[in-house]
Amino acid sequence: MQILPRILILIALYPPACVMAQEPRLLPAAAPAVNSLISRIAFGSCSNQDDPMPILRTVLEWEPDLFVYLGDNIYGDTRDMQLLEAKYAKLAAKKDFQALRAAIPTIATWDDHDYGDNDAGKEFPFRKESKEIFLTFWNEPTPSPRRERDGIHTSYRFEDAKLGKTLQIILLDTRTFRDQPLKNPFPSWKNDYLPDTNPDKTILGADQWGWLKERLKEPADLRVIGSSIQFGHEYNGWESWTNFPIELMKMVNLITETKANGVIFISGDVHWGELSVLKTPDCYSLHDLTASGLNRDWSNVEPNQNRHGDACSDFHFGMLDIDWSEDPSVQLRIHDMTGRGRVRKTVRLSDLQF
Repeated sequence: MQILPRILILIALYPPACVMAQEPRLLPAAAPAVNSLISRIAFGSCSNQDDPMPILRTVLEWEPDLFVYLGDNIYGDTRDMQLLEAKYAKLAAKKDFQALRAAIPTIATWDDHDYGDNDAGKEFPFRKESKEIFLTFWNEPTPSPRRERDGIHTSYRFEDAKLGKTLQIILLDTRTFRDQPLKNPFPSWKNDYLPDTNPDKTILGADQWGWLKERLKEPADLRVIGSSIQFGHEYNGWESWTNFPIELMKMVNLITETKANGVIFISGDVHWGELSVLKTPDCYSLHDLTASGLNRDWSNVEPNQNRHGDACSDFHFGMLDIDWSEDPSVQLRIHDMTGRGRVRKTVRLSDLQF
């Protein structure tokens, strides 16, 4: 593990105001916006603004090029938009969050708790107001395609012309357009949802599906798709793509139809970390690395036949370490508070090809 020099750590943890005012920025993929190629992506979700966030110091020690927030970035859960702004302000005031934001670029999507209501979808009446607060907090540029369309889905491109390599990051919006999932008529303490085979129900909505198809047609060597809810795991009754099996297969079929090589999913929501590998007949194996406990944990990790290795129920974050050599690969990892790798798998990009 590479450690920041002590003076840089101190600067990062207690940045002067002038540093905080110059937060590193990335440009969304609205042509011709292209960012320089990166090799190390950290990510996480589920951080309560009322509690300490020391794990962000561990993130900084690994010196990532980018941090992706995958949702439940605060626990807002309110229809009072002034209160929602106040909860974002609590996150902004955290020293460890300030240090992270001053040191590296951060990009984000949302999940239910920062969207506004637990398990909410398109029925949430304040989704437009919540979107404006979200985009303002995460410093979305003006103008931006993200501000001009419904939802907060977006994408970023990172290229190195000399190497001839391209990374694409796609952040989905699993809230704004999502229909209500099918509830178990005999709910347990988990408030189970059931797989819903209604073909008219959607997670992403028609416009976002159309947008995603165009993104997957774009050339890229590695594509990281950020979903706030899990994608590749075994059904367990919590919120996830498995509650909408037709939508899940629509994603697999879209990747196959567009011949989109190099897709890896990252996800959050469940308060534990794990790597799921989804295998289907016509597509290469789809890896879904879940990191969901920046300062939330969970003692009842669900069974998952798609899981590779162990799950991590302690505070943790995810990491993608990309080797852009002649035989490119990406190492998928989950790190705990100490920085120890709890989940690890290396995948060659040549194995993510049609």
